[in-house]
Amino acid sequence: MEETLEETLNSSVNVVVDLLNLGRENSWIVQVFIIVLATLLASYVAKKVFDRLEIGAAKTRTFWDDLLVNSARKPVRLFIWVNGLLLATSIVRDISNEPIFDFVEPVREVSFIIIFAWFMTSFIQRGEITAQDPNHVRKPLDATTASALGKLLRLSVLITTALVVLQSLGFSVSGVLAFGGIGGIAVGFAAKDLLANFFGGLMVYLDQPFRVGDWIRSPDQEIEGTVEHIGWRLTRIRTFDKRPLYVPNATFASISVENPSRMLNRRIYETIGVRYADASKVGSIVEAVRDMLQTNDDIDTNSTLIVNVNKFAASSIDFFVYAFTKTTDWVTYHAIKQDIMLRIIDIIDDHDAEIAFPTQTLHIAPNEDDDGQAASGKRTRHAAGRGEPTFGPDVGEE
Repeated sequence: MEETLEETLNSSVNVVVDLLNLGRENSWIVQVFIIVLATLLASYVAKKVFDRLEIGAAKTRTFWDDLLVNSARKPVRLFIWVNGLLLATSIVRDISNEPIFDFVEPVREVSFIIIFAWFMTSFIQRGEITAQDPNHVRKPLDATTASALGKLLRLSVLITTALVVLQSLGFSVSGVLAFGGIGGIAVGFAAKDLLANFFGGLMVYLDQPFRVGDWIRSPDQEIEGTVEHIGWRLTRIRTFDKRPLYVPNATFASISVENPSRMLNRRIYETIGVRYADASKVGSIVEAVRDMLQTNDDIDTNSTLIVNVNKFAASSIDFFVYAFTKTTDWVTYHAIKQDIMLRIIDIIDDHDAEIAFPTQTLHIAPNEDDDGQAASGKRTRHAAGRGEPTFGPDVGEE
């Protein structure tokens, strides 16, 4: 019995020793498990911390803290996961000593640079949107300026990130720049249209002949509509029939562009004809129309205002109205123009006159023969100083 008990204790001790030896040999599994678990907990804690920070930032007046918190939320959590997984991978590398795990250190450096670039890009993009919101800034930027600044800053971040990554991987930045200078010549010849559009877009951003939301048109080409987006290569214009029109930016360097959205006033220029039978009333009609325009609150009296007779037409005495409205809104302008034209009709009616329309009056004088009877087919006239009849052109002769 004692021997059996002793054998049982010895076997138990051996099992425990074997388990301890196994645990020491496979301790890396436990370490990897602990690191992954710690990474998971750290990511969860970071999420809760950013939730609290977001609530606190929303209570402040400045918008910079909101941008910072919202832009850093995802990059920070990704940074935690990447570093946790890379740390676990380094533990496995110490055990296996396989060459494939030599990527851990370069990936760690590059991942940090890329994550930081992601944070900066997100910060710039959110700042571009916020800078246009009048609820956050006192002097909001227009969409064109904000977009141009945002694109330039993001492009700078991407170029800098690429150079730093190459430097971290052991490449010579000076050699890359030199190669880029030589290759840029070849690329310039191969993609001259693309570069022309790029610099065309840059000139649009700098000169700003139009902005997003402006109504533009060109007398040189069939381009007319509202600008929706100005890209580096194309500008998207929404035509008045709601179709998108994509115009290469290089086009704007060689055509004239009219921007009606920036007009100061809209012009009313109309010609009205009065019958010759009402010729004696034309002067008073013109004066009444001029007085009506000068007292109209919708007309800009500081701009040119002309109401004058300017033509004896075939069937009317014409006067023209030349004035400018205070508003530039297309719909409001037409409502004002309609009201003014209806008032002109009323003024003409008040003067017992009528607006002329194209008419012709034919006067036929009867001709008499030698016996005093009316000639049906000819008319005569007497030549000056002579008593002999002279026949004129035939009228109604068959």
